[in-house]
Amino acid sequence: MDIVSTDRPPETASRKVAEFRPPLQLGEHSLCPGCGEPVVLRVLLETLQELGLVDRTIGVVGHGCYGSFVRIMDVDVLQCLHGRAPACATGIKRMRPDTAVFTLQGDGDMVNEGLQEVIHAAARAENVTCILLNNGVFGDTGGQQTTTTVLGQRTKTSLDGREADQHGYPIPIADIVAQLDGVGYVARGAVGTAGGVARTKRMIRNAFESQLAGEGFGLVEVLTMCPTGWFVTAPQGPDYLAESMEQTYPLGELRPRRSS
Repeated sequence: MDIVSTDRPPETASRKVAEFRPPLQLGEHSLCPGCGEPVVLRVLLETLQELGLVDRTIGVVGHGCYGSFVRIMDVDVLQCLHGRAPACATGIKRMRPDTAVFTLQGDGDMVNEGLQEVIHAAARAENVTCILLNNGVFGDTGGQQTTTTVLGQRTKTSLDGREADQHGYPIPIADIVAQLDGVGYVARGAVGTAGGVARTKRMIRNAFESQLAGEGFGLVEVLTMCPTGWFVTAPQGPDYLAESMEQTYPLGELRPRRSS
């Protein structure tokens, strides 16, 4: 391998060979180093563009760190009350059935604050796509425990790790929703590895294609890194994700498309 000397400027100027962010992302995110949520944003925006849905997409964002994405997403987005994104998405889809409607929510937003909203939307077979960013903490408010925090996981409100006899057991929302009639597609991915990102993108695409086919409610849960909330360094995030979150929440399609 040739060694490039750094004691003087290079003879050949560097050049940009690829885009570092998707065209629908208008600027840089402001989230912590090692966070997995911006990765999900990227594959979501890429999917919308690849499916040709940009001009007829409406997103609904809950409350969490990802709420800052509203200002850098070049699609129509509204932000609703904590946990109420599926209800807002329901109203939008019923009034504008020609649109592709999605929600982007964290585990604190969807499974703590809005558990009834997502379950009832699924039970009604609302033809929308919900995307859950699950890192097991309320990241936006300091890293408190959520209903998806896994046993043994340390948070600001479970410093010794979550204990079942004191805090109860985590709620596997995707597994619950997958059992309901009227649900078109449910899957769980992760973004801790390059392969996981690619599989998660396919799941998000499947969910939108299911919505376009009118197959009913769709949910894609994505396990994401939160090194700050987990008390680990950014490079340790993917390993922690695999060793803790993925052991409690197995990856894969929990309810494949009816047409598949």
